[in-house]
Amino acid sequence: MGITAKNFIASYTKPESLITEEYPEEKPKLPENNRNFPFLVFDDDPDAGLRCVSCKICERECPPQCIYIVQERDENGRPVKQPKVFDIDISVCMSCQICVEVCPFDAIKMDQEYELSSLDRFDPLIHDRQRLSKSNEYYHSIHPAEAAAVDAVLAEKAARKAGNKKAADNES
Repeated sequence: MGITAKNFIASYTKPESLITEEYPEEKPKLPENNRNFPFLVFDDDPDAGLRCVSCKICERECPPQCIYIVQERDENGRPVKQPKVFDIDISVCMSCQICVEVCPFDAIKMDQEYELSSLDRFDPLIHDRQRLSKSNEYYHSIHPAEAAAVDAVLAEKAARKAGNKKAADNES
């Protein structure tokens, strides 16, 4: 009753504080730290630029075990640092963000997409690699501060790696 009384009084003293959102037409602006379900970040190309190297740490650490990863292999049977299959069962995922925290490559992040309804019963519950892959620009649009920090760390690592390679080439 206290909240009702507070809103009643505020409607007369500060009417701008009570704004009704027309939901289907106007989508609410979600806070940057909002999280819903994971997605995979790719840099340039959705296939070759995927940051995930299929190390399977997120699969092992996931409490409800809703992540399924199969590593890509070349024609000789050697593993390639890219997932062939990356599935997340959204019906089981509890949005705990542990997969994001344990990923050493900043490949998996939390999305803000919340309209996941569908007419089909089971297919939309399993998000495959194509549906999970979203660009780095999309990541910048939903989490600008976090994405800028991640890009700065990745650029620093790339510069350090290039410097080490150049130093090794000069020694040879």
